Amino acid sequence: MLLLIQYTLIFASVLTLVALGGCFSEHSGVINIGLEGIMVVGALGGALTMKYLPAGTAAVVIILFVILASVVCGMIFSLLLGIAAIKFNADQTLAGTALNLLGPAAAVVLVRAVNTAESADNVSSTVVYGQAKKAFLLNIGSFEFNWFMLIALLVLIASYIVLYKTKFGLRLCACGEHPQAADSVGINVYKMRYAGVLISGALGGLGGLVYITAGVSEWKFENGVAGFGFLALAVMIFGQWRPVNIGLTALLFGMFRALSNVYMGFDALVALKLPSTIYNMLPYIISLVVLVFVSKKSRAPKAEGIPYDKGAR
Repeated sequence: MLLLIQYTLIFASVLTLVALGGCFSEHSGVINIGLEGIMVVGALGGALTMKYLPAGTAAVVIILFVILASVVCGMIFSLLLGIAAIKFNADQTLAGTALNLLGPAAAVVLVRAVNTAESADNVSSTVVYGQAKKAFLLNIGSFEFNWFMLIALLVLIASYIVLYKTKFGLRLCACGEHPQAADSVGINVYKMRYAGVLISGALGGLGGLVYITAGVSEWKFENGVAGFGFLALAVMIFGQWRPVNIGLTALLFGMFRALSNVYMGFDALVALKLPSTIYNMLPYIISLVVLVFVSKKSRAPKAEGIPYDKGAR
């Protein structure tokens, strides 16, 4: 049971961070379908930073530099969506899909190039970071606490405060609901939308880092992030674009994902004699079922996905 709680919390942390990233972007009026690709690029930045940090580096320094690398990589990559969707009024769904294709492909090419440069015989797409990863872990009895669990909770609280209690958050939401009205009172819609996209990139990149460090000490980038970016979108929709609801939904989806790691420890589940692939599929099946019942009643920001035309009224 303790292991189930541990994995539930770490997977929920991933979903919370990435879904909150999507929430900020869509509240600004930009649909970010590219969270999957952003996660991969953010994970790559963090993994390479962990790999090349000097041995003996203080744990606090490792945590700060690795998080910073993931956040910056995620923001830079998400800027491609911002430029395409905001500056050039490109179709946001197509632009996001392009990021999902580009991110994993670029990560594999880059990692193979790095590994080949180190050893001509090593052309794998795997990054090993076992030693540096220990900085994020703290053993409390038999429970392995990951600092990302606390970070995800703090980001969740901060997201609620920023969106609903600050001038910036209210302006951001206004740009996603009625950008023309926001513009009429002096709000720069373009800047707010860029801000929303960059925040989504930062949180998406951080979520990717959390995902690849959940229980493993190396990552093969050919595997991507197993659809967690799309699962985070389902969490965001089920949570109705509200931080608190997103956090609770992430716990539910995280528990179903955790079952695939720990179901052998539950006699009742072992007795069912279901193949392990069923447990791997559970969160995605649940997301489809949930969306069937929730999508009709969901209330997305009214102007999301609609390019802003300053001259239109």
